[in-house]
Amino acid sequence: MGNKLQVEAICQGTVIDHIAAGQGVKILDRLHLLDSKARITVGFNLPSKALGFKDIIKVEGRMFTEQEANELALFAPSATINVIDDYRVVDKFSMTIPETLSGAFSCPNSNCITHNEPVDSFFYLRHVSDDTQLKCRYCEKIFSKEIVAELK
Repeated sequence: MGNKLQVEAICQGTVIDHIAAGQGVKILDRLHLLDSKARITVGFNLPSKALGFKDIIKVEGRMFTEQEANELALFAPSATINVIDDYRVVDKFSMTIPETLSGAFSCPNSNCITHNEPVDSFFYLRHVSDDTQLKCRYCEKIFSKEIVAELK
């Protein structure tokens, strides 16, 4: 039996597991986790039976909002979110890419009305091949998730 490295358990918070290797950094950035005072444990390129390699993020003392979970689904559709209370998993759910996303990203089209009017961005999402595409409700242009995600 081989040695196993163990990561400290958290008392209360959220564990994002089964993140495709390399996506953990994007999630940390997108959800501004490094800007918070939360204690965060991160593992990159860990062995995974299902994915080959995976990333994992543990955030102590913080639960994710539905909006954050929807954003997370864009970068880690195979991830699971574990809600931890008193060192135990009390809830667990898989990510699903939402049909729509409001206010999470700016529209990449600089001529879009969302840049000049007091309206939240709104995108319809669809999965095409290995990409998730977002169609703006207002200008009707379609963008890859990678293009939209680079804008904050």
